[in-house]
Amino acid sequence: MFYTHHFENGLVLLAEPMDAVESAAFSLHVPCGTNNDPEDRIGLAEMLCDMTLRGAGARDSRALIQAIENLGCERSESVFPAHTVYGAATLASNLILSLEILADIVRRPFLPEEQLEEARQIAFNEILAVQDDPARLTMLELERNFHPDPWGRSSIGTTESIKRITIEDIREQHERFFQPDGAILSLAGRFDWPELLQTVSRLFSDWTPRKRAETVEREIGSQNVHIFAETAQTHIGLAYPTVPFSHPDYLKAWSAVGLLSGGMSSRLFHEIREKRGLCYTVGATYATLPHRGAVFCYCGTGVERADQSLEVLVAELRRLSEGIDEAELDRLKIRAKSTLVMRQESTAARSAALARDWYYLGRLRSMDEIESSVNRISKAHIDAFLHENPAGPFHIAILGPKKLTAPF
Repeated sequence: MFYTHHFENGLVLLAEPMDAVESAAFSLHVPCGTNNDPEDRIGLAEMLCDMTLRGAGARDSRALIQAIENLGCERSESVFPAHTVYGAATLASNLILSLEILADIVRRPFLPEEQLEEARQIAFNEILAVQDDPARLTMLELERNFHPDPWGRSSIGTTESIKRITIEDIREQHERFFQPDGAILSLAGRFDWPELLQTVSRLFSDWTPRKRAETVEREIGSQNVHIFAETAQTHIGLAYPTVPFSHPDYLKAWSAVGLLSGGMSSRLFHEIREKRGLCYTVGATYATLPHRGAVFCYCGTGVERADQSLEVLVAELRRLSEGIDEAELDRLKIRAKSTLVMRQESTAARSAALARDWYYLGRLRSMDEIESSVNRISKAHIDAFLHENPAGPFHIAILGPKKLTAPF
């Protein structure tokens, strides 16, 4: 059972009751992300997100954080290409008060100039943390080159871009892009729908919409990138396209990634680490944008075995087109159903799933519908998909002391 409401200003409210719990969780997707950052100020959306928490409504920075903590909220804030997302889970009895604080944060933040340098220092620290994490740095560089700009941007920006950001930039970005048209507010847990609808209407229905910015895609970056570093290990990132979340074959694409990664019985772990001892970590993940999907692979290995690790990694990806066996399919279905059970018990997971479904599909899917889709998938379905959609073409990013010979 779902509740939905479209406000005249463009905000969409989604809600799923979960009467067996005593909590509630919400997720607000505001249409301001890294795609909206000016080219010379990448990282602006991330800094704006930080600044919105430095006082809002009638509360200064300290009072705002204390009010959130007094409600027992488990909160999160994240910046993505198309959205800044504010999430929180709390007791159902504190839901209305939590939403009132949320409205202050996104609509009436102080954005205090005297705290801009503190926010800038946090951004610098995040950049330094990435520089100290070669695996993450490799994958960020791979993503930047694989997706057409601005979809592949990192939310943290660069030292140079962060230095350029002024308080006027912060306030102008909030004024332009923190608006209801394109915003999604999703909730899951215990709530009273009439009271919830009345509250959200009171808090957000007078939020003024503005013309939505269209994302203009630019060229894709380099297909092969090497980041020179005198490291003891070589870090390998590899990506190739697949269907997006909105595609009818999405579940088959997800299944292919499940074969590659997801436990000690997965193909990449077994073939590259366990059988050959080539690496200390290896795995694959599925990623999606509204109009394209991707498989991202990572392998951390010794310098002397890096070429062989890359060769075996590519070979395993290509071997997908030969199909799967029934035992692999059985493990995939068990993992999928385990994930579904855990989502049924988590209000935060369900709230996030509602927003994701609406953004990518324009509709909501029940847990029963998802489980039915998993049950219907067969070996023949996956084999046909993998045969028609072989892995490749590949983008690669290498971080280490020497370049590798790409086997493609």
